[in-house]
Amino acid sequence: MSRKITTHTLRQFKETGEKISMITAYDFSFAKIFDEAGIDVILVGDSAGNVIAGHETTLPVTLDQMVYHARCVVRAVERALIVVDLPFGAYQSNSEIALASAIRIMKETGAHAVKLEGGEEVIESVKKMVSAGIPVMGHLGLTPQSIYQFGTYAVRAKEEAEAAKLKKDILLLQEAGAFAIVLEKIPAALAAEVTRSVTIPTIGIGAGAGCDGQVLVMHDMLGISTEFRPRFVRRYLELNESISSAIKAYCKDVKQGSFPNENESY
Repeated sequence: MSRKITTHTLRQFKETGEKISMITAYDFSFAKIFDEAGIDVILVGDSAGNVIAGHETTLPVTLDQMVYHARCVVRAVERALIVVDLPFGAYQSNSEIALASAIRIMKETGAHAVKLEGGEEVIESVKKMVSAGIPVMGHLGLTPQSIYQFGTYAVRAKEEAEAAKLKKDILLLQEAGAFAIVLEKIPAALAAEVTRSVTIPTIGIGAGAGCDGQVLVMHDMLGISTEFRPRFVRRYLELNESISSAIKAYCKDVKQGSFPNENESY
């Protein structure tokens, strides 16, 4: 097993130009596969609300559920840095609630860091968590927990005012002590510009190749979910088709009585 990935490792990657690989995971089995394959960062994402629970948005996900998924992932991982999303409602009210939520995740799961969405409006929470010794990853651009406010999943920060706010927010997050920033669904040129403006790594999703790393939802890149096909997702497998074929073959064998055979019986 190669060296353990830490927040310091990610900073070194940015300094040397080595790109950071990041993927979501929600359970022991997939997290173990991803870790052994050499992924740098595993995000226990509140996207579990979509791909695991079947919700339309990430908003229904609870802190209890994030703790459960994170515990499952932590048991499997030896090398990767594990980051856990703070779910909607776990940090927006005030910085004290944010700190309490983050402390609970760190104490009850064994994860290495938390992630939260937003810029200037969450700076006090970021500062409080960092002061308590909790590594914080930021998230700017399209922030799914605010989807009802946006009203659309369209590309963010295309207009000058929103781009200017993002440029300001990323500097504020860096100053507050965030160790990395996810940039979601913003113009590639803007992502490259703000990546150059900070000393901490940026992780892109639909933000072009100019970021210091990339993240994808495992169900998207493995082809498990078939309904969601944005242009920024590269399908490395079509597991939906493969699994469906396997289940059909299994059903057929059971119906015909060819499974189990003599060698599969005691």
